[in-house]
Amino acid sequence: MLRSPSWAELTAADRQVLAPLAPEWDKLDAQRKQKWLGISHRYPGMPPEQQQRVQEQMSAWARLTPAERRVAREQYKTLKQLPPEQREEVRQKWQEYQQLPPEKRRELATQPPPPPQGSKPAPAPGTTPASR
Repeated sequence: MLRSPSWAELTAADRQVLAPLAPEWDKLDAQRKQKWLGISHRYPGMPPEQQQRVQEQMSAWARLTPAERRVAREQYKTLKQLPPEQREEVRQKWQEYQQLPPEKRRELATQPPPPPQGSKPAPAPGTTPASR
């Protein structure tokens, strides 16, 4: 059985690294706590840029609602199942997106996602395949 320490039981070093998660910590399940503790234990050996990235990602994660976290986990699982070349393509597109000005990112966020590559367009409402 996994250990599920409360926030008060964490070491001072772990609390410092995991500070963005403090408000949610005692609500996390044991598996998630162990994942974050693993990150905390690897943190001192990370280069400063990676430490900053981890802190930013932790803060962003802490701001997500439970539903948004569930969606993020599902998307992560989907990405992990892609072949390496497709994962690289997604990573490159994500980097391009991150370089866009905030107003363009907001505009894109309000648009529906494009259909997956290779998929057929949906039939027009009120039509059947035979009527097209």
